[in-house]
Amino acid sequence: MTRMSAFSSPLLLGFEDIERVLDRVSKGANDGYPPYNIERLSKTETHGDIIRITLAVAGFTRDQLDVSIEESQLVIRGRQEDDKSRQFLHRGIAARQFQRAFVLAEGIEVLGAELKDGLLSIDLTRPEPEKIVRRIEIDARD
Repeated sequence: MTRMSAFSSPLLLGFEDIERVLDRVSKGANDGYPPYNIERLSKTETHGDIIRITLAVAGFTRDQLDVSIEESQLVIRGRQEDDKSRQFLHRGIAARQFQRAFVLAEGIEVLGAELKDGLLSIDLTRPEPEKIVRRIEIDARD
């Protein structure tokens, strides 16, 4: 059975990538761990709008976290190993793994990442595009 898409209209040419991105986002939106915030920071002289993604990663060290860009996605992974030498009387904090992905628009750049007080903050920016006006000459044909 073939799935009909909103992008299958003959008037929407070249939007196949958007359809793939929407499919990817809808599949990855189910897991709520780790919780995160996305905020817009004030513009600076050196950068346009800055977007900060903050993930609550309490218990993870810098070595247990990985931030990368894969196929226009910002991917954050966390890996914790169980310490077999410890004997718990109650275990309410699980050693777990996670992967959280954010689809990036074209032109988004990662400024950096910082781990502080159990919060991983990743700053992104989109440089202001140059405003270009291009005149198209009209040929006259008789």
